[in-house]
Amino acid sequence: MSLFCCPLCAAPLEKTDRTYRCPRGHSFDRAREGYVHLLPANRMHSKAPGDDKAMAAARNRFLSGGWYAPLRDALCRLAVDHAPARPAVLDSGCGEGYYTAGVCAALAAAGKPPETAGVDLSKPSLRWAARREPRAEFAVASVYHLPVAPARVDLLLNCFSPLALEEFRRVLRPGGVFLYVVPAARHLWELKQVLYERPYPNPEEDIPYEGFDYLEVLPVEETLTIRSREPLLDLFQMTPYRWKTPRTGVERLEELEALDVTASFRIHVFRRK
Repeated sequence: MSLFCCPLCAAPLEKTDRTYRCPRGHSFDRAREGYVHLLPANRMHSKAPGDDKAMAAARNRFLSGGWYAPLRDALCRLAVDHAPARPAVLDSGCGEGYYTAGVCAALAAAGKPPETAGVDLSKPSLRWAARREPRAEFAVASVYHLPVAPARVDLLLNCFSPLALEEFRRVLRPGGVFLYVVPAARHLWELKQVLYERPYPNPEEDIPYEGFDYLEVLPVEETLTIRSREPLLDLFQMTPYRWKTPRTGVERLEELEALDVTASFRIHVFRRK
């Protein structure tokens, strides 16, 4: 059986090599890359929602280069510390699966083999994710309408993705853990100084969300010594700055061959009440 449930009737889904099918006869074909489309047509806001092919490829190249390995490793340690013996893990807004795969491998190595799934709106991202971690299952779906049964998840990841608290409360079992990654105040500060005339720090807030106990906030920071143009441009392409940077800022970035960049994150750790 799948960790996913039917997006039309909420019944359990049985997965085969080619399809996902529920007892009521609803069937969803698996793409040849391995993911399944579980986003009903009436919830789609565009023909190609989520990150496009270029953005997904840039993120895959950059993360595969190990630049954000300290963040991935911190998430893996937290997952191993908090997950039960055979956890159900959901990565909400999983992108190309870098953190999904890391946590899946860490739990398996710790003797806690997980049932792992990831959802994202971006088909190009999920193509990379399904290749990166074949032990997991991936679906095109909205984080605001997760195709997951209530109290089905032991560990929920959310890295730089929309905060769908009502859905997270619904799918997490009581005692389940939610790892929420956000940028710290000076995340990518040196890059922002290149792109913008007046960069500003990211806000830092510790908000106690209803239905969750706050366990801790773990800071993770690393200086990225980037000495070639490709990873620098990939870093820019994979961020929201790609959409809102004036042309003059992009031109300044394209002239650079190297840059030291601060990667600074905060992992908020919550437990479902």
